[in-house]
Amino acid sequence: MNSAMSAMNAAELVLWAALAILFRSKGLHRRFPAMSIYLGLRAISTPILVLLLREWSQPWGRDFHLGQIYYFDFFATYIASAVLLFLICIEVFRSALAAFPGIAKLTIVIFRWAAAVSVIVSLTSISYAHRGIYIIADVSYGLMHSVSVLELCLLAFLCLSMNALRLTVRDLPFGIALGFGLMCSGEFVLAAWSSRLTSPNDPVQFVYESLVLGTLAVWMVYSILPEPPRKPVLMPASSTIYRWNEIASALGHTGTQVAVQQPANSFFLSDVERVVEKVLARNMKGRESET
Repeated sequence: MNSAMSAMNAAELVLWAALAILFRSKGLHRRFPAMSIYLGLRAISTPILVLLLREWSQPWGRDFHLGQIYYFDFFATYIASAVLLFLICIEVFRSALAAFPGIAKLTIVIFRWAAAVSVIVSLTSISYAHRGIYIIADVSYGLMHSVSVLELCLLAFLCLSMNALRLTVRDLPFGIALGFGLMCSGEFVLAAWSSRLTSPNDPVQFVYESLVLGTLAVWMVYSILPEPPRKPVLMPASSTIYRWNEIASALGHTGTQVAVQQPANSFFLSDVERVVEKVLARNMKGRESET
């Protein structure tokens, strides 16, 4: 690595660790547990990977097979990060749609199905040019590609529905989605040029590292600045989004069972009433004749 890449890696190490500590110190891990685990994973794995990469460049590094160790550690972290990113998207959905629980429940179900379809399409479209253990790279990049698409869709959804959901650009869910939008752009660049990378000093690596640092800076700002309080959403009962929320809340609920009276029973009751009326009329006539 040259001095510029080394400086960027050092800044990334500091930002991952500081952000993980800040996230837990402000209690945000209770609201976004998957995000907290993701930050902790990156804060621990990043210095280990950088250390392995540096030692691998030494003459004795090849004797201890540090290249293979770096390979497995890198893609194990890569796959775990992809799974956590999917869970983080669900957390952002729930937080952004907290005022509309019915729509949130239905949207998360649709999002899970869309994620499953995206993963299947991505894994089946891989060329699988490598064989043996090197196929892990193809699977990892395909999985991250599908998750990156979901992150971009999440960011687009929040941008288009901010007014309806009463969100602002200062809300933490939007900040998390914005950061992942920057990061997934770097993932697309890295995945597109992964087969051509021959050195950590490749220009593509500088682009990817710059986007990662930009993501960490965005998350740091959103974590430090106080989040504006969410005001209760007031809307007329005739509004479209209110009706959508009520319909979505009703889906999947069987409700209580109501006994429906058959028409025959109504005829029977009417006959009984007529008989009672006749008996009362006769009794009244009998009393009048006696008097």
